[in-house]
Amino acid sequence: MGKKRTREAEAPQQDPTVDKMDEDGSSDSSDDDMDIVNVDFELFNYDSQIDFHGVKTLLRQLFDADAQLLDLSGLSDLIVEQNTIGSTCKVDDKANDAYAFLTVLNLTEHRAKKPVAQLIDYLSGKARVASAVDGSSSSLAATVPELLAAASSGSKQVQVGLVLAERLLNMPAEVIPPMWGMLVDEIEAAVEDKEPYEFTHYVVVSRAYREVASSLDQSERKQKKAREESKMLYFHPEDDEMRKHAAAAGAYAFTSEESVADSKRAFQDMGVQPQGFMMLIEASKFEGAVKAIRDYVGEYA
Repeated sequence: MGKKRTREAEAPQQDPTVDKMDEDGSSDSSDDDMDIVNVDFELFNYDSQIDFHGVKTLLRQLFDADAQLLDLSGLSDLIVEQNTIGSTCKVDDKANDAYAFLTVLNLTEHRAKKPVAQLIDYLSGKARVASAVDGSSSSLAATVPELLAAASSGSKQVQVGLVLAERLLNMPAEVIPPMWGMLVDEIEAAVEDKEPYEFTHYVVVSRAYREVASSLDQSERKQKKAREESKMLYFHPEDDEMRKHAAAAGAYAFTSEESVADSKRAFQDMGVQPQGFMMLIEASKFEGAVKAIRDYVGEYA
């Protein structure tokens, strides 16, 4: 496929700072010695000669403890070769590794490829055991496995777009709305060009976590009770808004789940237990979900 647009020229640049201060760089007298670091983030098309390793690193973070169960190299190849859909977010130069990425894959189109077939099986299994999230009109178990099976069979009636997104943990949320907005525009352009991106549903894969008691502090019974009572939190705060537009959403434990590392609670009393998070969004609701992200991040920032 030909390149539809040049993001280096068209993408809005972000200019977040590490500390919120007055626009003229001043602050109150107690902060006179504080330095301001301006960072320009730019969005780029995928480049198969540059982005493989950066995308694979972020995929490894996205799938966490289960990354070893999936062919992330093959999946990274598919993502970077699809250079007209999705974005990487970088600092300084296109040749650098991505700090964030976003893309969507047509599961029907790629169903015969090993990395995608493997991922479909993985997500189907996780959807069947996922715990429901408040606000969902139905469970993942009742919807996602059937849709993924239809995609695997080559159904023309069901077209599932698998949305994969991840960013470094210290990335500012302000870089996210332009990436999602551009994805919507690119999908529209691709459909106009008769490319296979006219989806009926989107499955969005992300991560969440719960705060749990450390093994150094309590018995196994108390740890289990604390885990059951703890509230699910989001690594990506915009997921909490997007899920309100989802037909179904749920969280699931990683197959290769590790014990909570006490190093993850260096400055707090609780440990962090990561888990997978999945949302099913109907195509008619997808643009509204993206708008909700834009509105939320504006308030969040």
